[in-house]
Amino acid sequence: MTLKHRLTSFGNRIGVWLFRASDGRLSGSRKNPVLLITTPGRRTGIPRSTCVRFLDTADGYVVWGTAGGAPQDPDWFRNLRAATVADLQIGRERLQAYPHELVGVARDRVWTDLVLVRAPGVAKYTRRTARTIPVAVLRPISAGGPPEPP
Repeated sequence: MTLKHRLTSFGNRIGVWLFRASDGRLSGSRKNPVLLITTPGRRTGIPRSTCVRFLDTADGYVVWGTAGGAPQDPDWFRNLRAATVADLQIGRERLQAYPHELVGVARDRVWTDLVLVRAPGVAKYTRRTARTIPVAVLRPISAGGPPEPP
């Protein structure tokens, strides 16, 4: 594990602790909202939590895995791909959601028309990596069944 990876992991643990300790009150800002997502580890099954930026949409919550422009997708997103359900906390609200990774044209459309429009600062991460930044929709279970692919 590199020093950068260790520091990122340590920073994530602090962020998760702060989110939980404040019951979500210290969860980003109106301009940069953050949710706490918990999914089972894809190899261990142990619940893993991280704080991620999101955008609220009519279809659910859109999240993306920049990993700061790293060459590989972040662990939390790889865990999300393997999960059938994700536990979320947004502010003080706790809920479960069905994750659905967007691919191809659907991913490109959401990335360009939503993420880059409402969170333009993330564009810098695409310049730091050759990989496509993954995007997913988290559809609250209370909204019905798993999301249909767009």
